[in-house]
Amino acid sequence: MKSSASKIQLAGFDDLFQTSSEAEANGEQVREVPLTELFPFKDHPFQVRDDEAMQKTVASIARSGVLSPGIVRPRKEGGYEIIAGHRRKRGSELAGKTTMPVLIRTMDDDEATIIMVDSNLQREKILPSEKAFAYKMKLEALKHQGKRRDLTSEPAVPKLTAREKIAQDAGENCGLTVTRYIALTRLIPPLLALVDEDKLAVSTAADYISDLAKQEQTDLVSVMDKLNVIPGRGQLAKIKQHSKDDTLTATVIEGLLSAEHPTAVQVVLKQARLHQYFPPSYTSQQMEEVIVSLLEAWSVQQK
Repeated sequence: MKSSASKIQLAGFDDLFQTSSEAEANGEQVREVPLTELFPFKDHPFQVRDDEAMQKTVASIARSGVLSPGIVRPRKEGGYEIIAGHRRKRGSELAGKTTMPVLIRTMDDDEATIIMVDSNLQREKILPSEKAFAYKMKLEALKHQGKRRDLTSEPAVPKLTAREKIAQDAGENCGLTVTRYIALTRLIPPLLALVDEDKLAVSTAADYISDLAKQEQTDLVSVMDKLNVIPGRGQLAKIKQHSKDDTLTATVIEGLLSAEHPTAVQVVLKQARLHQYFPPSYTSQQMEEVIVSLLEAWSVQQK
């Protein structure tokens, strides 16, 4: 079936998230569907947390109902697959509701994936692991659609690669950032958790750990636990080189992580100074990613 995702994307987020009255005015039917007939998107990469934000959602739904209908598509097995609205469904459950308003649309897997990813990326707090698997899913969907490298239709607009298109849609600084996030999907769970906990930078984990074999990553975690250390970029660079040389063992890793290092030169940037250049919503990790990317570009220019 020929994809029509481009038409959906052109509609924009305002069209995707309408109130029930707005949707009906546009000729789309809003239906109240039992929560028992709504099923999560397959391999949904975003967590639905019962956090403070969810409490606010529950209070809003209890007071006024679900104002913005979810988007679903029919399932072959019966019921509907949620494209956008996982948090609204959970909020409805916690608010004691039995149904939720939804827009029922027929779309293929790639169209559904793109809408699912783009809608969830509008949330304020997203873990690196969530971005990682979401970007990977969207990249695969774009490839399945047979998208060319020129993902912009206007002749005067510079052509974008798929990764640059994803970066642009998500508000990332460049396609390299998307590549790094996708690399995180190759990490074993304990290492990915360290990235989510901001103990390992995205760039560090992507550049130096993601290419290690699963057993090498497992050995690395074991040594880290044993020594109670988080390796630095320099140590991980040596570990990666040993992996390339096929000489990496748990003993080698322990030796590298146990070695004494000269006192490192530390550069401290005051938070107030940094926030002159970044949006207020940027986390320390996001700021670090941008700074590292700029330093890498500067390093290349110096050579």
